[in-house]
Amino acid sequence: MKILVATEKPFAAAAVNGIREICQAGGHETVLLEKYSSREQLLEAVADADALIVRSDKVTQEVVDAAKRLRIVVRAGAGYDNIALDACTARGIVVMNTPGQNSNAVAELALAMMVYMSRNCFTPGTGSELSGKRLGIQAYGNVGRLVARKAMAFGMEVMAFDPFVPADRMREEGVTPAENLEQMYSTCNFISLHIPATPETRGSIGYRLMSLMPAGACLVNTARKEVINEAELEKILADRPDLKYITDIAADCQAELNEKFGKRVFATPKKMGAETAEANINAGLAAARQIVEYFGTGCTRFQVNATE
Repeated sequence: MKILVATEKPFAAAAVNGIREICQAGGHETVLLEKYSSREQLLEAVADADALIVRSDKVTQEVVDAAKRLRIVVRAGAGYDNIALDACTARGIVVMNTPGQNSNAVAELALAMMVYMSRNCFTPGTGSELSGKRLGIQAYGNVGRLVARKAMAFGMEVMAFDPFVPADRMREEGVTPAENLEQMYSTCNFISLHIPATPETRGSIGYRLMSLMPAGACLVNTARKEVINEAELEKILADRPDLKYITDIAADCQAELNEKFGKRVFATPKKMGAETAEANINAGLAAARQIVEYFGTGCTRFQVNATE
């Protein structure tokens, strides 16, 4: 089988070498398309590929239509909203992600962001400590659990809300389960978002929830830009001059937010939650292993779409 690794932003060399070795050991050919500058290059490369590994690259309807032999797409990372699931499903193409491979990198960034905002964005002036503060985690999955563990090491009290995770499991791990979002937002000094962008969550974080936050509270977003209602974010920051917002995914109106609210808001220059050497390698190797296993045994453990 021909496995195409299409990455506008390439994997680290160690990851590429590892992917090649894994695929070769499984009896498959690996082809690289790195730093491509046009959609046409991707369409041409995917035309005879049986499998596709991507990072944040867009796998659109057009790409699926061009990939006549494609049987599986693996997103090297947790989020997969860059892949046209409906188009893949209609063609019977399996789509997988690699959950957990980037989790530690994102969790460390979330804590670093809390420190950064607590210390006045590392500018002169009296800041505050994380120890003794309460952290609310929205979505207690792979990343959320790691954020909780690291936050407790800082001496923080941790609460989490996730309707899909049993409350007893949270308690066993030292986390207080929130009865609802309102309880968590109204009692936590920091809220860390780890929800995916779905029809239910898009634009769900806005004025109503943020207005419940205690004085001086900070919202931390290492999830997805789309979960924030940006117009309402701007309004609550104007109405509540004590609130702060830090994100790994710049808002469409980020320039306006920076101008209006100064050090109360911060966005990384580009999404960097998974931008560590370790996460880069882990996700790439996991993607290769999953493809080899799929072709070898039919395993679809990390499939995220429904195919027959």
